[in-house]
Amino acid sequence: MITPQQQTPKVSTGIAGLDEILRGGLPKHHLHLIEGSPGTGKTTLGLQFLIAGHQQGEPGLYVTLSETKAEIIAVAAAYNWSLEGVTILEMMTLDDELKPSNQYSMFHGSEVELTPIMQAVLEEVEKSRPSRVVFDSLSELRIIARDSIRFRRQVLALKQFFSERKITALLLEDRTQRVENEHQLQGLCHGVIALEQVNFGYGAKRRRLDIVKMRGTPFIGGLHDYSIKEMQGIVLYPRLIAAEHFAKFYNESIKSGSPGFDSLLGGGLEPGTSNMLIGAAGTGKSSIIMQYATVMATAGEKAVVFSFDETLSTLKDRSKRLGQDIGPLMESGKLDIVQIDPAEMTPGEFAHLVVCAVKIDKAKLIVIDSLNGYLHAMIDKHFLLSQLHELFNFLNQQGVLTLVVVSQEGILGQDVSAPIEVSYLADTLIYLRFFEDRGRVRKAISVVKKRSSEHEETIREFRSTARGIEIGEPLESFHGVLSGHPFYIGANIPLNVGGTK
Repeated sequence: MITPQQQTPKVSTGIAGLDEILRGGLPKHHLHLIEGSPGTGKTTLGLQFLIAGHQQGEPGLYVTLSETKAEIIAVAAAYNWSLEGVTILEMMTLDDELKPSNQYSMFHGSEVELTPIMQAVLEEVEKSRPSRVVFDSLSELRIIARDSIRFRRQVLALKQFFSERKITALLLEDRTQRVENEHQLQGLCHGVIALEQVNFGYGAKRRRLDIVKMRGTPFIGGLHDYSIKEMQGIVLYPRLIAAEHFAKFYNESIKSGSPGFDSLLGGGLEPGTSNMLIGAAGTGKSSIIMQYATVMATAGEKAVVFSFDETLSTLKDRSKRLGQDIGPLMESGKLDIVQIDPAEMTPGEFAHLVVCAVKIDKAKLIVIDSLNGYLHAMIDKHFLLSQLHELFNFLNQQGVLTLVVVSQEGILGQDVSAPIEVSYLADTLIYLRFFEDRGRVRKAISVVKKRSSEHEETIREFRSTARGIEIGEPLESFHGVLSGHPFYIGANIPLNVGGTK
């Protein structure tokens, strides 16, 4: 077991999420490889690394073989960053190499060009005495070397040179095309970080980071979403690990404000549980979640609604029609409604928002409306269940009441179905359904599963009114309501807004 005294000293990358994944930052005084295709943010990451070093009193050097000094300064200016304390060494050799007069025939290109380049870098290091160096990029160095053995020797020389002077260095590598012996380069470096981006064809590009290796230090493995934001640069969202988050809480039922609904649930919903409302569009799922959000916010508890499907103005207008004026609650800060655009936000960023709402804002109610929108944000739908499992576990361990809406496809009949089977992840499953009664469309509600306590097994009529949600008597005069083919078997029982049995 590695003791705190034996752990490798680390330096901040300037990216909070990346430092968290690396359990404190990059191992100090080592050579690290940052690889990725164009547009993944390698230059941005390098600049953030150097700027963070300057803030900690560590001078930095940016060596550029592929871009001009003006271009590097322009990148920093786009984020409103100051490059004070960062020296930029411009080594634009490729343009000169393309000139006919500079096409060498008697000597190998690396013998003529590579040594002067390396010599200039070493001289600048001796002159400016940096603690951090970014070398951008190895692709140009590889082209000039023209030979894998010469290229390897130059990288080894850099590694030894930086190590002797206790420099933490980043080597940026373009991975547009896979190259021969690329794993040898990874083997030379102490750490390897891979950046990638996926284009869906619609919406924002999805970017992900992977720690390929990091010698002698623990890190959080797997793919981590990140984005490149104005005025911020790279913002990384560590993959959520629910087992690392736990809080004590009191397990006391939370009332909805509707006696009939609470009766169906056996007294209410419990904190630390995930509760799913499933039904077709228009059955009243959002009315129920807003009822809970309003009641909890009025009681002084923080409630956060993440809306994938409805705009804030629509939610406000509909809540008013149901007797729920959420404006004052939002102004007081007890109720937040966050609009989510699944085309622009990754699942990792969404999970980060949820974690912040719970950890920082102390939210006791989290609403996801709806899971269908969350599904659209997934790069691969196969990962949905794993992501939801971690998210639900995190919320449950924090003592948060979670309400999740799932919209079914179809309206009436047996063809009503959910886009993906996730009901087994929920502690409570509330099912809403349309049914036809003598020329009128009515709504039915039933609690089909509740792990935390006993619950009613009846099917009742459900209404959304100006007084809020109302639960009627059991639909004993109908059979087959949940199957999609109800038929009348007895006298009609009128709606009882009191919700008694």
